[in-house]
Amino acid sequence: MLGSIPDLLRLVAVPVFGWAAYRDVKTRRVPNRTWTPLAALAVLLLLWDAYAVWTGPLAVGQRLFFVRVAISLGFVVPLSYAFWYIGGFGGADAKAFMLVAVLFPVYPVYYLPTVALPLQQTAIGVFSLTILSNTVLAGVAYPAAVALGNLARGRLSPAMVIGRPVSVEEVTEEYGRLLESPDGFDRRGLDLDALRMYLRWRDCTLDDIRSDPTRHRLPTSLPRVPNDPGDGSLATDGGEPAADDPLAGDGDSVDDPWGAERFLSDIDHSAYGTSPDQLRDGLEVLTEREEVWVSPGIPFLVPMFVGLVVSLTYGDVLFSLLQAIGLA
Repeated sequence: MLGSIPDLLRLVAVPVFGWAAYRDVKTRRVPNRTWTPLAALAVLLLLWDAYAVWTGPLAVGQRLFFVRVAISLGFVVPLSYAFWYIGGFGGADAKAFMLVAVLFPVYPVYYLPTVALPLQQTAIGVFSLTILSNTVLAGVAYPAAVALGNLARGRLSPAMVIGRPVSVEEVTEEYGRLLESPDGFDRRGLDLDALRMYLRWRDCTLDDIRSDPTRHRLPTSLPRVPNDPGDGSLATDGGEPAADDPLAGDGDSVDDPWGAERFLSDIDHSAYGTSPDQLRDGLEVLTEREEVWVSPGIPFLVPMFVGLVVSLTYGDVLFSLLQAIGLA
């Protein structure tokens, strides 16, 4: 495989994004240090290309290059930040797409013996937009696959497009959120990271709560000195037992079933936007049922990795589809 040195160096991003996607699936956490070396490389390669184009002989090529870079940096970077700001992206997702905007502003070219990759380019020529559109298409395919899988297994429910049934005994080993409340299907059910934080804060297990839910609803069951709740990750779940008697409540109001308000006011950060009512409803569901519907979601870095690989090999799938129906 031959190409320019900057384009070949850009391929370093593929294994890094692959590792980040794997890490996101396993832990839903990607360390910030993952992106730092790639960000430095991206800036270096962008300056390298800019210098090569600026000192090149073709003025038209110069204008196209800098217009495409401006679109990549001026559109994709603010879009990534906006999605993070409104909660559509996690922090790692936003950083990854900002990195893509700097690392891949224009189409790379890789020459094989009989063909040059990517196969399908677009008229606008902004490669980060191709990665973005391919990522969206890969993400859209996920709920379709989930629905077909549930249909094949005879799992019929309003949640079948976005979730799957999980035994309550295994729910604390899952990522995602409940798709149920005491009233039925609920897309905004309890976040399972928040559930793990709550259980760690209380220094108990879900089995403990299910064995005696009436007692655990009472303020007197709350620990006098709660544990550090952590961040809800399976990798950090656990913690040491509380030093004081875990049954020694402090006289909280009985208007706070399960100690939901006390938990959320006691921790020094948000439990992923969980409200007291969401926590209470989730606990009621988990104490009453043996199986619940859970939306595992899909870590956005997974379709992003797929989108990157498809973009580097095939090119722009959406552009091909629009061409096929005569719209491009």
